[in-house]
Amino acid sequence: MKQTPDLSTALWRKSSYSDGGANNCVEVADGYPGLVPVRDSKTPAARPLLIGAQPWTSFIASLKAVR
Repeated sequence: MKQTPDLSTALWRKSSYSDGGANNCVEVADGYPGLVPVRDSKTPAARPLLIGAQPWTSFIASLKAVR
């Protein structure tokens, strides 16, 4: 059984494509090997999505390919 990492001290950063609004952003936290925590800035207290590093890398690459 996998354990959920303690994200209580996570340093969240906003997407570089954020429109500058305080609450319309996707945020990610670094420093979790093999895992990328992702949350919606509108609901920071909600449970974040936990995405594996490889699927996240593929997702970002696909986004860059369509820009």
